[in-house]
Amino acid sequence: MSASDFGWAVKVMRVGYLGRTIVYLVLAGFSLWAIWHGGQAEGTTSALAELETTTGGGVVLALIALGMLAYAVWRGVDALWDLEDYGSGGKGIVARGGMIVTGVTHLAIGFAAASLLFGGSGGSGDSSSGGSSITQAVGTIMSWPGGRWIIGIVGAITIAAGIFYAYKGYAEKYREHLRANEFTMRWNLVLKIGLVAYGAVIAIVGLLLVYAALNANPEQAGGVGEAFSWVSGQPYGRALVAAICVGLIAFSIFCAVNAAYRIVPKAADESIESMAARMKAQARAATS
Repeated sequence: MSASDFGWAVKVMRVGYLGRTIVYLVLAGFSLWAIWHGGQAEGTTSALAELETTTGGGVVLALIALGMLAYAVWRGVDALWDLEDYGSGGKGIVARGGMIVTGVTHLAIGFAAASLLFGGSGGSGDSSSGGSSITQAVGTIMSWPGGRWIIGIVGAITIAAGIFYAYKGYAEKYREHLRANEFTMRWNLVLKIGLVAYGAVIAIVGLLLVYAALNANPEQAGGVGEAFSWVSGQPYGRALVAAICVGLIAFSIFCAVNAAYRIVPKAADESIESMAARMKAQARAATS
């Protein structure tokens, strides 16, 4: 297929990233508010449930549901046709596998938002950690023949995806997929922090899945809320959770920047200059 064949996918991608911007801003914002007032960080579903009670919350939930559907479609198309040119090597497989994982998890978030919008329970019945729907799903899969292996493998893939995203942030690999302009160049540090924080959360969710598989205990699995709870139990846990939430606010900015300036290699004009290319040019100019 030619680049022009995927123009529609790029538009869907931008809607999806806008949806992610809202989700992580809501999640981190409600969590920091709860921590500031002596409570616990919110899980995704409980944050959405609180959003429902705010003025204009229904409109925001509708935008989230639409954005999450768009993001899931984008991730599926991206992984299938490798629009971002990760390749079929080991790193490419991990990256494209991570796309499927994040696509499915964000589709679940969209379903939760839509359920709340139309008077349901958010799809999970979760009022605290945001993880009960995951616990139920893990329990169901564990009842299958080889179910523990399935959960363990999914957990390992999720950990690998989290490590990949954190590395991508730390090594600033995202610069290859963002257009160079004054805004992206000035906000590079925020983008870096945001992607590392997101990778850390994903890796912890994967770790919880592996724990659940090893111990044959679905209650040990969970989503973002359970990940926050696990971190809270570590030394300086409350401060660490607050730091992660600040990082997720940075990640929401990362998502907004991607919505506006992301480059899709197999569907983009080759004349567009990436952040990576401009930084290399600046480095060469400085040493010449």
